[in-house]
Amino acid sequence: MYQTWMRFFTPGPAHHRLGLVCLGVGLQYGALPTVGPRTLDHHVAVVVSAGGGWYLAPDGTRTTVTAPALLWLTPGVPHHYGAGPDGGWDEGFVVFSGPAVATYTELGYIEPDRPVVPLSDATGARGVIGRIARAARRGNPLLEVETGAAVHELLVALRRARADLAPGGDPVLKALARDACLPMSVAEHAARHGMTPAELRTAVRRGAGCSPKDYLLGIRLGRAKELLAATELPVAAVARRVGYDDPAYFSRLFTRRVGMPPVRFRAQQYRTVPGGWSDQVPDPDDPPMIEAPPAPESLP
Repeated sequence: MYQTWMRFFTPGPAHHRLGLVCLGVGLQYGALPTVGPRTLDHHVAVVVSAGGGWYLAPDGTRTTVTAPALLWLTPGVPHHYGAGPDGGWDEGFVVFSGPAVATYTELGYIEPDRPVVPLSDATGARGVIGRIARAARRGNPLLEVETGAAVHELLVALRRARADLAPGGDPVLKALARDACLPMSVAEHAARHGMTPAELRTAVRRGAGCSPKDYLLGIRLGRAKELLAATELPVAAVARRVGYDDPAYFSRLFTRRVGMPPVRFRAQQYRTVPGGWSDQVPDPDDPPMIEAPPAPESLP
């Protein structure tokens, strides 16, 4: 026996321009029927949170699926899979499409060449699928936007849950982030980790979806923006703080990547904050609050 529930949607052209649209969601468990062989026109993420089964690739390669796991069903690629005979499996699936799919694929969040992805934990992804299912109630006026936004969140949750990534984050990426503002080349960063530049490129591409140069640059520019917005340091001093000895080069790089020169960014974003800015991330469970002024005393 098995149980299944699913809903399908038809977002309009304006919703597609948001980048991603959710076309369907489903929750199923038990000894589910075998799927395929078939070919789809859209992407589907199938999250298996309990049980196990198998996946058969177009070349005949059979892969055992053991929960927690993700099945990527890619448009135009035949697929054939099924839950195991001993109790089946528990799955949630999301059908999606949109122009942002190409970018998520480029960044490594979607892996068309890796149809079966072991996960360390399916809890986060299943939570997002549950929210999509709740948003799918009849008559929800926010349906398309709410579910489309959740697809972005789902891709992040699945990326974070990949079993081949350390739960606490990649130590190489952590070290690069720590040392990003040191005046070091990519080759020097690689040597510090006992890696060749090519090995570092592979590690960063796998972990962050970009090159080491872009990863370091993003951190440097983020720090430069904070210094420009929160301090009165000259631009040359800001450049040195984030690893650039040549302030003219820094200004050209900042302008090209940010879209405006550092002095204009400062003019727009500078804030005088009594007591200074904090570099501590607020605790979501205990956010900073502005104390309300005392209520005026009532007249007798």
